[in-house]
Amino acid sequence: MISAQTARRAVWRPLWELPRRGDLIWPMARRYTLARYRGSALGLVWAVLTPVVMISIFTFIFAGVFNARFGRGGTAWDYALYLFCGLLPWTAFQESLQQSATAIVAHANLVKRVVFPLETLPVAQVLSAMTGQMFGTVALLAATLVVRRELHVTVLWLPVLLAPQLLATLGAAWFVASLGVFVRDTAQALVLVLMAWMYLTPIIYPETVVPERYRALLGINPFTHLVRSYRNIMLEGTGPDWRGLVYFTGFALVLFVFGYWWFARTRKNFADVI
Repeated sequence: MISAQTARRAVWRPLWELPRRGDLIWPMARRYTLARYRGSALGLVWAVLTPVVMISIFTFIFAGVFNARFGRGGTAWDYALYLFCGLLPWTAFQESLQQSATAIVAHANLVKRVVFPLETLPVAQVLSAMTGQMFGTVALLAATLVVRRELHVTVLWLPVLLAPQLLATLGAAWFVASLGVFVRDTAQALVLVLMAWMYLTPIIYPETVVPERYRALLGINPFTHLVRSYRNIMLEGTGPDWRGLVYFTGFALVLFVFGYWWFARTRKNFADVI
């Protein structure tokens, strides 16, 4: 008989061993990143070109047609920068979840035939998506330098924002990876959930245009505070929104622990379902 304490340790042991799996995780993350653009003429240039095209479309529609602005004296170029800044963390989060939703099913051979640390599959997907965010961040800083002719030293706060973002994304990725095994509609449902979540986050519009009666609901959304902190350090030249960042970090820790726990408790049934 295995004691309850031993069983609990068995659930959490792969998490403690995860840092030692770097020789497996990083090559997988690199392969996922390169596989997206394999065979294309532009290769990794698409990692920057895709968000640039998306930002151009949003800027034309909202800043050009509807005259939306961030700040009183903001121009269409400023709108593009603020939009880019908000889309970077969101796109990494969105791509991580969409790829992770099918990660286990796509590697069914590893589930059935080999003793393999399955928890590394969502981790590699997350790191691949965040690599894309880093490419985008370089493009954002270059665009900021061209448009505003300055960069704020507060951009050095970036690792402070990336840490809780990584925790939240990992937890969510583990959860949807497990859910995708048992509910095959997860990937399709996730598209709708993430689309609604994005529009409920002040990414393509400033918080100031939200009616006062809805501001409290906006504050409940954890990503509101993360996006605000990104804009503070990269464009406003101020520190992160510390109160909001504490709230987001608490959300990230809960999601990280729950997501991993759910994945670890359900993984023993993966082979039976797949």
